[in-house]
Amino acid sequence: MKKVKIEDLEEEIKEVENTEDGVVINEEEAAMANFMDDINTKSASQKDKSIDSAIEELTNDLQRTRADFENYRKQVEAQKTQAMSTAKYATVIKFLPLVDDFERALETYHDQLAPLQKSFEKTLSSLNLIKINSQPGTEFNPDFHEAISVEGEGETEVIAETLRPGYLYDGNVIRAAMVKVKHK
Repeated sequence: MKKVKIEDLEEEIKEVENTEDGVVINEEEAAMANFMDDINTKSASQKDKSIDSAIEELTNDLQRTRADFENYRKQVEAQKTQAMSTAKYATVIKFLPLVDDFERALETYHDQLAPLQKSFEKTLSSLNLIKINSQPGTEFNPDFHEAISVEGEGETEVIAETLRPGYLYDGNVIRAAMVKVKHK
């Protein structure tokens, strides 16, 4: 005679309980079957309440999912905008030495480069890159100018000479103008 363990019998009973017409069903299907059995055994008003609560729960889940997606979409858009701004800023920073070289070449070869000057200034303007006013006689402003030397005595500080032009990018100082200052 064959010995049978109690655990083996319990497993076989569970398998039989989880089958329907010889087909094994999973836990989700069993839960749905139990839900349907509960609905079938309840009265009409209880069925309506169960269905209403299920609809409300699913509606809330849908609203949360939509809100999460909308937040995600906004976050991705903000990151995209920030990445583009950072890339543009980095490009403008690397572009400044070229701007300085063009300005020096324009001083030396003004007649030959004059036709390019308007196009160059238009390009700078389209990049929101504005040259800081640092002409001789302009009042010194430490927010926009970097003083390399100060000469003379007096109350008012004015720019005597510009050593390197400064620029504003989107209204912020990207590079201060390097100047010599004299007192008046």
